[in-house]
Parts: sequence; C-alpha cells; structure tokens
Amino acid sequence: MPNLSDEFIGILLNLELAIIILFCSEYILRLVVAEKKFKFVFSFWGLVDLIAILPFFLLSFDLIMLRALRLMRLFRILKLGRYSSSMSRVATALKIAKEDLMLSLVASLIMLLVASFGIYQFENAAQPDKFSSIFDSLWWALATLTTVGYGDVYPITAGGKIFTGFILFIGMGIVAIPAGIMASALTEARERLK
Repeated sequence: MPNLSDEFIGILLNLELAIIILFCSEYILRLVVAEKKFKFVFSFWGLVDLIAILPFFLLSFDLIMLRALRLMRLFRILKLGRYSSSMSRVATALKIAKEDLMLSLVASLIMLLVASFGIYQFENAAQPDKFSSIFDSLWWALATLTTVGYGDVYPITAGGKIFTGFILFIGMGIVAIPAGIMASALTEARERLK
C-alpha cells in the first residue's frame, strides 16, 4: 500500500516490533522450560514459532534476495491455532478423514490429467496456440475442475464443449466430496472431544 502516510507506517513498525518482542520472549521461555530442547525446536509448533520471528531479523538487513521471506510473516497467524479449540477440532477431523481425503485428492489428480488429455485431443487442432500440449491444457483443466472458469482459455469445437460439460459436472463432485468428508469428520471430532 504505497499511499500510507509516514505516521501510519511508523505506527505499524512499532506494532510489529512489540509483537516480535512478545513472540521472541515466548519462544525463549518455551525453549528454557522445555525438557527436550532439540525436540521442541523441531516440533511443528516450535518451527511455526521460529518461522514467525525469523523474517524480522533476516529482513532487518534489507537484502534484496531476502525480501521474499516477508511472506513468512504470515506464519504468525498459525500461532493462534495453538489456543483455539476450533483448531484442535479441525486437526482431529483431519486425522479422522486423512485416508478419505487422500483418496479424494488422488482421484482429483487423476481427473485433472484425464481432463487435460481430453481437452487437448478436442481442441489442439482448432486452437494450437492455447492447447499446444497436455501441460498447457492443465491450466484449463484446473480452472474447469475447480469450477472457477476464468474464461481465458475455453473450447470452441463442438466436441470440446460437450467434453467440458462432462468435466464441469465432475468438477462439482470434486469440490463437494472433500467438503462432505470434512463435515462428517468435524461432526465426529466434536463428539470425540466432548
């Protein structure tokens, strides 16, 4: 946001400094009281805590190559999950449904490849610039199967349009099946945690 005033930028920088001091203090205290320090540092939450504070220190040097690490600041949001009962329900639900979700993911990836191959067969001759390879057709397949449909690449042949219709119906299922699996798992997780 380039139009922010210098005063507001100063407030944000001071707020970031206060949050970093708080996070660093918490990390150091957790490290001090941990019975197995090495295990804490390489645990999931230990790594989240470390990744949440590292960009502040690395970016203080303002090296151009390290500017991409600013995205790692978003890991601070994950720290909130430690204190949320909703996050523990979601984690439990993911454990319950992991096999079903993996099966759904594998089926989705297979459908993505089938859709890419199919649209390539129908549209390559008519639109060689947009569907020049199966790899290029992956973008269309991803946008179609996720029902996003950006409209930047679309079929123009009759066969391609009919094929797209089938893929759109399959895409609705690809979105609905994991949602149903997670809804069921969240219900079971709520019952388990009671």
